[in-house]
Amino acid sequence: MEILYHTIVGAAILAASPFILMRMALSAAFRSDILERHRGGKSLPPLSGCLWIHASSAGEVRAAKILIDVLKKNSGHPPIVLSTFTRTGHDLAKKENIENVFRLPFDFPLWLNPVFDKLNPSQLILIEAELWPSLLRQCKRRNVPVLLVNGRMSERSAGRYRKILPFFRWIAEAVSVFSMRTQADADRVLALGISSQKVQVTGNIKFDAQTGDTLPAEKYPSKKYPWMIFGSTRPGDEGPIMESVVRLKKEMPDLNVALAPRHVSRCQEIESLIQEYGVEFKRHSQLSQNLEETRGAVILIDTMGELNHYYARAAVAFVGGGFNPRFGGQNILEPAGLGLPVIYGKHMQNFEEEARLLKESGGGIQIQSPTELYPTLHRLLTQPEERKRRGQSAGKTIRANQGAVQKNIELIRKTQTAF
Repeated sequence: MEILYHTIVGAAILAASPFILMRMALSAAFRSDILERHRGGKSLPPLSGCLWIHASSAGEVRAAKILIDVLKKNSGHPPIVLSTFTRTGHDLAKKENIENVFRLPFDFPLWLNPVFDKLNPSQLILIEAELWPSLLRQCKRRNVPVLLVNGRMSERSAGRYRKILPFFRWIAEAVSVFSMRTQADADRVLALGISSQKVQVTGNIKFDAQTGDTLPAEKYPSKKYPWMIFGSTRPGDEGPIMESVVRLKKEMPDLNVALAPRHVSRCQEIESLIQEYGVEFKRHSQLSQNLEETRGAVILIDTMGELNHYYARAAVAFVGGGFNPRFGGQNILEPAGLGLPVIYGKHMQNFEEEARLLKESGGGIQIQSPTELYPTLHRLLTQPEERKRRGQSAGKTIRANQGAVQKNIELIRKTQTAF
């Protein structure tokens, strides 16, 4: 199986080489991305015996940050190294001042072997769903225990793995423990043939995220005038959002609005859409004044790491990615943890349990189609008692489901001592 996988990947790399080289020559950003992956962990100091954590993108990096912060509070822990796959994940890790961060090379021994040789990790922690075949086989060959933390397995992912079941079991053979967020996630892993002795349900680390706002309040919105935040939007979200904004602003001219796309690279596209609706706006990066006295503004958040500070002073939040089944929703826990009623779409398979818990508590409102967005926003913005009640329910739901971090810390220690 391993020879076959590496043969296929190697052939694909060779076939794609002319395209890759041409794009590197034409695009400085793409060239930087490839070279950064190629360097891997070469820029890191000697960290033999380290605890290696891998988190793909921004959402996984946030979960990793929670875990790292707790690990660092305990004396005697080994050096910690964090790898990311996406550029957004890497940039967020740097912004959060996480030490020893690098981009994971492509999943092929030619690039992975030097990383293993330099790090000589004592353990590999994967966040959520990062099962890279060559990475895992290297761990098995080198007797490095692997722990999947905050594991998730959607029904769609399980269906894909069922089609290549022998391949999935070959990959999963290297994982020592599957620490899953929910029983539903665990059941899907078990149904794929993973031994029950390797599967545990420990909850969702993201419930343990700190909700305090530590940046100076004068730089960010106050509650003097109401703020409506549209966070982590995906393609297809912004049209219904702008239609709702135009209608709301006619009735509530003092309403402030902030819109944050899931990928800041889409800001130019969204800027053009906002202009089509004839709405005046500013980019967050271009703001020169503080927002304490802001009244009736529309802000496009075009920098990483700012969204939570807007959530912290908002009245209502909408989280994108739920109108299209292809996206499967985005993180609804961040605004909920700050005591906001949260609106989200129908398709939340990536946050299935979180969506259910918030909906059942009343802290979340799951709308079935984009046409429901405006009336739902209007109701919450004009009915402060309902807004307050739902916000309190959202916060209580978060607090009631905390504790996953400590459970996973204990698993990390047990897995280390077992090898």
